[in-house]
Amino acid sequence: MDVLRITFLRIVYSALLLAAVVVLNFVMIHLAPGDVADTIAQSMGGADAEILAQIRADYGLDQPFIVQLGQYIWKVLHFDLGSSYYYNRPVTELILERLPATLLLVITAQTLALVIGVVTGVFSARRPNGFLSHLVTIVAFFGHAAPVFWTGILLLIAFSLQIHWFPVGGMRDVTVTGGFWAHSFDVARHMVLPVFTLSTTFLALYSRLCRASMMETLGSDYVRTAKAKGLPMRSVVYKHALKNALSPVITLAGLQFSAVISGAVLVETVFSWPGLGTLAFQVIVARDTPTILGILFFSALIVIAGNLLTDLVQRLVDPRVRTGQ
Repeated sequence: MDVLRITFLRIVYSALLLAAVVVLNFVMIHLAPGDVADTIAQSMGGADAEILAQIRADYGLDQPFIVQLGQYIWKVLHFDLGSSYYYNRPVTELILERLPATLLLVITAQTLALVIGVVTGVFSARRPNGFLSHLVTIVAFFGHAAPVFWTGILLLIAFSLQIHWFPVGGMRDVTVTGGFWAHSFDVARHMVLPVFTLSTTFLALYSRLCRASMMETLGSDYVRTAKAKGLPMRSVVYKHALKNALSPVITLAGLQFSAVISGAVLVETVFSWPGLGTLAFQVIVARDTPTILGILFFSALIVIAGNLLTDLVQRLVDPRVRTGQ
């Protein structure tokens, strides 16, 4: 019951946080300089003052700010994010069309970074002065220092333009024929470079943190006691030390989820990946306010859900968190 109560409170706090993000996004977008009506008119080839006034009336831009905010919140509560100025389509439809591609990219990159980061961190912690430990340190520093767009461009030049191992961009090849497995293999080939690019920075963080946490845990009293009892080293490391060492890594993964989403914007732009990042770049240039607000809403929703899931996983992994110690 205590776990259910805590989970319910976390969901309530997450809903309140999401509501605050919705209001803050709307305020910040409308504080930005420029007139949305002028942008719409320019996309039409220009307009006089009468047509500009009609555009403001059609889109509700002539209403007071508080009225616009209230109408937007009411629409969001009814899962209506408005209509795109640029695409002339419902914003929700646009986002749901692009969301699976972004989730596929982000979840795969985050999972890959976590798994490889934990594995390399554990191995380097067992032999802190070994070759693997020094190699992990060098790769971690390089991965953390290199901007994702720079890494993506280098990989694109090397593996797509020079040796032609992977596609230049996109998510699918329209010329591919066959069944489910043929199309799945095609998507996987398109995913290799963007997933590797997005995971490099976070792989460096997870490996270094896991190495430091494992070294601290391996020096604790209960690990020494387990060794003194004659337990195999594999059992000591993976059954006793690793579970406690994972707690800070899981916490960092939840905190870094927002950075993964923001990094996906750059990666998707470099590799022309048809996700929310590419859509965000296009609508920001076009100043398509409803679509920008919709993307910010869904991004905040993904980050909040990821943090909530991280909190629940940490309670399952670490008994100290579960008991409040």
